Amino acid sequence: MPETGPPPAVTQALAALGKRRLVVGIHDPAFPGLAGDDVGRGSPYSRGAERLLRFVRGLGFDAVQLGPQGQTSAVNPSPYDGTIFSRNILSIDLYALAAPGRGPALLHEETLATLAASRPAAWPKDRVPYRHAFAAQRRALAEAFTRFAATRAPEIEDRLGRFRQEHASWLMRDALYEVLREIHGDRGFRDWRRGAEAHPDQDLWDPPPGQAEAAELRRAELARNHADRLEAFAFFQMLVHEQHAALQRRCRALGLELYGDLQIGLSEQDVFAYRSVLLRDYVMGAPPSRTTPEGQAWNYALLDPGQADAASKERDGALRLLLARVDKLFAEFDAIRIDHPHGLVCPWAYRAQEPDPLFAVQHGARLHGSPDLPDHPALARFAIVEPSQLDRGLPRYADEWERDLRPEQIDRYAVFFDAMVASAERHGHDRRSIVCEVLSTLPRPLAEVLRRHGLGRFRVVQKANLADPSDVYRPENARPEDWIMAGNHDTPPIWSVVRGWAASDMGAGWAAHLAGRLGVDAGMLLKQPGGLVHALFAEIFASAAENVSVFFTDLFGMEEPYNVPGTFSEDNWSLRLGPDFEPDYAASLARGQALSLPRALALALGGRGPEFRRAHADLIAELERLAGGCRSVRHSAT
Repeated sequence: MPETGPPPAVTQALAALGKRRLVVGIHDPAFPGLAGDDVGRGSPYSRGAERLLRFVRGLGFDAVQLGPQGQTSAVNPSPYDGTIFSRNILSIDLYALAAPGRGPALLHEETLATLAASRPAAWPKDRVPYRHAFAAQRRALAEAFTRFAATRAPEIEDRLGRFRQEHASWLMRDALYEVLREIHGDRGFRDWRRGAEAHPDQDLWDPPPGQAEAAELRRAELARNHADRLEAFAFFQMLVHEQHAALQRRCRALGLELYGDLQIGLSEQDVFAYRSVLLRDYVMGAPPSRTTPEGQAWNYALLDPGQADAASKERDGALRLLLARVDKLFAEFDAIRIDHPHGLVCPWAYRAQEPDPLFAVQHGARLHGSPDLPDHPALARFAIVEPSQLDRGLPRYADEWERDLRPEQIDRYAVFFDAMVASAERHGHDRRSIVCEVLSTLPRPLAEVLRRHGLGRFRVVQKANLADPSDVYRPENARPEDWIMAGNHDTPPIWSVVRGWAASDMGAGWAAHLAGRLGVDAGMLLKQPGGLVHALFAEIFASAAENVSVFFTDLFGMEEPYNVPGTFSEDNWSLRLGPDFEPDYAASLARGQALSLPRALALALGGRGPEFRRAHADLIAELERLAGGCRSVRHSAT
């Protein structure tokens, strides 16, 4: 398979179909490693990752979408619960520390070999043994810091000093939390006690009136007494930030854009550090929807709208926090995926610390769309709409709950998005570098804000309802500004979905639908290995959406899910590519069990109609040649 530039025919086909970006999605742990290189968890900074980046560029992808890269805990691998500033030191490439590079080697080769060999034998190579990897990585990094502390190499000390100064705004907060958590028995900050009372350390960054000086003295005391721990924290963060900067350079040299992920949730560590700009009585979740009828009780912190007023510098704490996150991301990535952008425009709020969180989220309300709800009187002060603007005949989570909005109201809803667009432009990107994960629901306030900036939504084709021509997931309803995909990290791989269709009447229904859209024979789509999957991707490429995203499980023909939403286990978030991903892909491709871009693009070009097909006949023939015989699915003559 190609390992350098993409085949010209693939590039030409994408251009002919009006595609601006073809993105492959993969999270840090899922990257492949090489033998002896890692302790069981992938890293985008490793030699194995570099091989994968060259490989996907050679296939025709021009961007890579990573997941959130914040620090995760020892027991929770979900990247969407990670920190918002500190990077995950589990992604530090240990091989780079063992090999002399920038200064002396920081890790003994024997240590790396021992830790790599200690991977639990029961765990398959395509799964991350998370707790083992967490402990092994920490052991290796502890050795690296000990070697640095023993030698105090001037070049490393100089880099560390500059790093601590540049990132001082968040570094001390995150480092002190790790120290305090250990002091308080490895418990979260809400459980820190002094006798029967809450310990003052809970409010270290947001002290009650009259306690500011005591909190400052306590921070100084901790800094003196735990200087080595704080330096080690900064040292590890320096390493992972430097490796990320090297990844940026590597991607640019390959012609790949690098996309980051701004998760909507805050980690416990971040809630502790930024409580002063967060609401305390309400949290954020997902309301009931078509795809999740019961809703989801995320328990994510809500930014205080009273501190998000761009016109008042005295009340812009929440806005400054968001901008600090976005500015850092735009310095480290070419584009940003916004996880659940509703949370920045019209979040669904429910009462915190309710005994039944699911009941609470099902009976929650829009933070800015609740001017007079009797069960949520506390939300009235955050309302942007007036009572007369609500359609009370609809559920309060309905997209059209807010019947209409005036321009000045849209201005208020758009405060966070306006700031993010301005940040993108300051860093040399246009507004299309903001990618919005809008799924089954699009409330009016969010729709107006996206329209204001010309931004699109997600179209997840595997969820399309063929009985509803207006369904938002159907490719024929996509607009140029949208992002379209077969699935994402939260859905089953398309290969397992289609296998399920084939075992029911849905297979015949999808075959008939795709055959009609592409002008091919429905029976052949069902008979050919991979026929239905490639036809579905062809409809994706033939759609009006300019941006296509492919999650790595769909590219490589995997059938196991990467994440099963709402579940908590070590198996979740653990799927990764093995070290032999290239021959594995070639073998799967030969069986029709992996995505062939030439095959899907040939079908897509042919599916644009007879005139378009004739104009691109030579290109289609070349793509079919590259695909190795997909001509057996013939386009009709008309």
